Amino acid sequence: MNAATRRGGEAAARAANSRRVQEFGLLIKAATRLEQRIDTVLRRECGIGHTMFEVLIRLCRQRDERVSQRELADDLTLTSSGITRLIDRMEEAGLVRRVPAPGDRRSVLVQPTEHGHAVFLRAAAAHAEVVERYFVTPVAGEDYRRLTNALEVINKALREG
Repeated sequence: MNAATRRGGEAAARAANSRRVQEFGLLIKAATRLEQRIDTVLRRECGIGHTMFEVLIRLCRQRDERVSQRELADDLTLTSSGITRLIDRMEEAGLVRRVPAPGDRRSVLVQPTEHGHAVFLRAAAAHAEVVERYFVTPVAGEDYRRLTNALEVINKALREG
């Protein structure tokens, strides 16, 4: 190995081991592991994955909520084909239904079914248990408030930037 290659390798190792890279890696690992844990519990206890749960959250926020697939795709950062396939699966499972949009024959809205509401309530309880156990409990009182406040600030900066 020549000197230039060795120096490049050393610089790369310093960059890969930098404090910021490691701190951000911890955030990503924690978020990914928490999401995997939630997904596993939701699939086992409710028969839905985390993404379906996210759709149901959006659809259950207000009574008689109806949302376009485009809005759902934007909210969940999915492509239009991705949300179409997801809603197809949810419709087949009896969780949601598509209904015509009032005043726009070309557009459809998605709404939860009664079965969707029931599954959502079970899933929300399971989700809350996992979040409480692995996100809330490990971080004590004031530290938890600082963490959630910091996450709000980060989210705001990303939305505005």
